[in-house]
This record gives sequence, structure tokens and C-alpha cells, in this order.
Amino acid sequence: MRTALAVGAAGVLVGTLTGATPAATDAPRPAATVCPDGLAGKATCYTGQDASGAHYAIAVPERWNGSLVVHAHGGPDLGDASDPQRSLDDLGRWSVMVDQGYAWAGSSYRRGGYGTRMAAADTENVRRLFVSEFGRPDRTYVHGQSWGGNVAAKVVELHGGKNGPYDGALLTNGVLAGGSRGYDYRVDLRVVHQYYCGNHPRPGEPQYPLWQGLRADSTMTAAGLRARLEECTGYASAPQDRTALQQRNLDDILAVTRIPERTLESHLRFATFTFRDIVHARLGGRNPFGNEGVRYSGSHDDAALNAGVERFAADPAAVRDLSWDSDLTGRVAVPVLTLHAIDDPTAFVEHEAAYRATLEGAHRDRHLVQTFTDEHEHSELSNAEYATSLAALDTWVRTGRKPTPRSIAASCATFDRAYGTGCFYRPDFRPAPYASRVTPRPGGTHWPAMTARQEKAWSRVEGVGIAP
Repeated sequence: MRTALAVGAAGVLVGTLTGATPAATDAPRPAATVCPDGLAGKATCYTGQDASGAHYAIAVPERWNGSLVVHAHGGPDLGDASDPQRSLDDLGRWSVMVDQGYAWAGSSYRRGGYGTRMAAADTENVRRLFVSEFGRPDRTYVHGQSWGGNVAAKVVELHGGKNGPYDGALLTNGVLAGGSRGYDYRVDLRVVHQYYCGNHPRPGEPQYPLWQGLRADSTMTAAGLRARLEECTGYASAPQDRTALQQRNLDDILAVTRIPERTLESHLRFATFTFRDIVHARLGGRNPFGNEGVRYSGSHDDAALNAGVERFAADPAAVRDLSWDSDLTGRVAVPVLTLHAIDDPTAFVEHEAAYRATLEGAHRDRHLVQTFTDEHEHSELSNAEYATSLAALDTWVRTGRKPTPRSIAASCATFDRAYGTGCFYRPDFRPAPYASRVTPRPGGTHWPAMTARQEKAWSRVEGVGIAP
């Protein structure tokens, strides 16, 4: 791996992964390990650590169909080191794919924290490790869930050419609007929460601009943040136990941000701890977020809210670097199938509208089929639907016949006879535009998608991107 360091925009020293992935032969061979529950007697499992330091897990079914699913996990998890347990947990969670006869390989990534291209490089590396150990599969699919959907979509754009190693992609409940706009509603939550609560930070604590998420040297924990949210809104208490002010604060925050109550805390954690990681650890203290000109509405007093909420403008160079790292170009050349819960409370279903618009802008939407289900969770969907989606993608790749949402929904009952987890497809559903759910930033603060020539040029420029 080559890591270039140079003085980037605003004179900040930043690093960028410049495209080289360590050879699979640079790492020790995978070691056999005990498979997760549910795969005993069905597969042989392996773990290891690649040359970049990323732990990984591999499973090869006893009745292998010859094809491979490479998994990109969500998050991002926070922490300095690769988590050896993460990929094993993911293998257990998506064991349905191994049960369907596919080999499976997943990376824990070389470190926690943000970095879509870093995660994409580690995902590609575990594929190479699999090939070096078990040979080239008949077909290779990349699967990503949540932020892993962003990672997997980036893998397809970087490595999924017509003659590339990936034959298709399955993106489930994916964060597909990209980093430069995909977190705007969390920016709004951060400032709206502070307007009503005034306790993050408190008046007597060191102050910092809210786009930082949290001071770099803060010792706040998730439990501490939870206590402040509860203090202000009583969100974890029964409604009858909240004060009138707590209830009004909670009602206003939820109405303005349109974040579901059941995931309010998790979104605020992201807008605190992951924002800190993005700003301080990845962008050298520069600000990629803005809310100038945003008109907040839905509160009991919108005029007061808009007059008093903290405002800030994004640093264009920081937006550029976050965009280069995580935004999608739509330049795909292989089949891409998406599956998304309509009531996903974490990655709103409108992310799918943003992704379709991206592919349409690149004139590649012929490679896309989107499916939607009447489900209400983010982290896991019905096993019958995962099996259905993978089978539909595989048939599309093998035959060239593009499926439809209706044909995919009709095939689910066959798989549900084995899994009994339900089929909840809504073939006629179409998500509203992304801007209908997340208020656009006026003035075009987001870096536009790059052309192939621009991206190739940027990839050679030192000091651009998210530090690996």
C-alpha cells in the first residue's frame, strides 16, 4: 500500500489511499475456525488478517455452488484497530447466503472510523485473498448493508467494469446518497437539538462549533450523551413521566428533523461521535457540513428556531474530499439490485431515489433494479428476502434477463417455505425524491459528481481524500 502525505487544502496535512491494495500473498494464509451458529456441518470457516491489518472471515459451504458473495459491513464502527469479531458476527448474521450455497468473505476493515474508499479497498482485498486460497469463483457478487451499501456501491464503481472481478451487486438498506449530503439530516439534528436543549455542550463547558460533532479531546461517552438527551426530552421515559417542557422539546425535535423517535438517540450518536471522526481524524479539522439558508419548520415557533439555531458554511475543500471519498458517480457496468425497507428509520428509503438519480445522470440506470418492502427495521431484513434477492441477481447475471420488482416479489414465497421469515415486497412502491425528506443546502454547497477523467486525476493528487 502506498500512502501519500502532502499539504492539502487550507494547509492541512492529510493522507490519501492512492489506489494500491497489498497483494494477497503478503498476508498469512487463512486459518480454519469454528463456524457461527447455524453453519455447523454446512460449511468450513476461516479467519485471518490481511497485509493492511484488516481481520476477515471466510466460509465455504459443503455444497458450494461455485460463486462468492463478498460482504461490506455497515457502520462505520469507531476505534483505531480492526475488530477481529466483526466479520465473524456478520457471517453469522448473513449465514442465509452460505445456506444458499454461496461462499462468503467479509472484511472487518483495517480500522474503525470513516473512510469509504479505505473500506472498499479492504473489501476488494478479501476477495483477492479468497481467490488466492480457493481459486477464482464462477461468479462474484458484492453485498453491502447500511453504510456498507455505500462501500459496496463504491466497489462496483472502482472494480466492477465489464472485465472486472465483480459480476453484480446487492445493496440492502443502503446509505446511497453519499457522504456530502447523506448526513445533512444529522447536521440538522445536531443544531436543532442544541437549540432546544443547550446541553451539548453545556454553557459552562468548552464551546466548539457544532459541525465538529464533539471536541477532539472530549471524554464524553455514549452513556453520557444518552443522559443529556434524556434530560432534555425524556425520550426514554414513558410519556406520562415527562415534564411538559421535555415533551415539547421532543415533539419539536422530531417534527423538525423528521427522525423517528425510536432511532433519535442513534442518529444523535452519529452526529456526535462519527462527525468528530470525520472532521478531526479524516479531514484535518475542516468542516464538510453546512446549514446556511436552511429553513427549519414544524416546531411550535419556527421563527424563533430559525433566528436562534447555529449556522455555518461548509469548507468547499472539505466537501470535495468527503465527496471524492464517499459520493457515488453512477458509473456501473454490472447488474445492481437494491432492497430497502420503506420504513427504514436509519437510512431513509429516499436514499434509493438519490441513487437512481445518480445512475440516471450517468445514463447507467439500465443496470439497476430497486425493490422495496413493508418492513420497519434497518439492521436486518427477512432471510427469505435476502435469499430471493441473491437468486434474482444471480439469474439476471447468468441469463441477461433483467428482473422486475413484481417478478422478484412473486418468487419470494418459494424461499419463505424454507425460512418462514415472511415476504413483504411492495412492487408498486416508488420513493419520493431525496430532497423531499432531507432539506437541500441552498447555494450548491455539495461537490458535483466527477467525470471519469476528473476522478482519475484526483486519485493521483496527493493530499486529497480521507486519510486511511
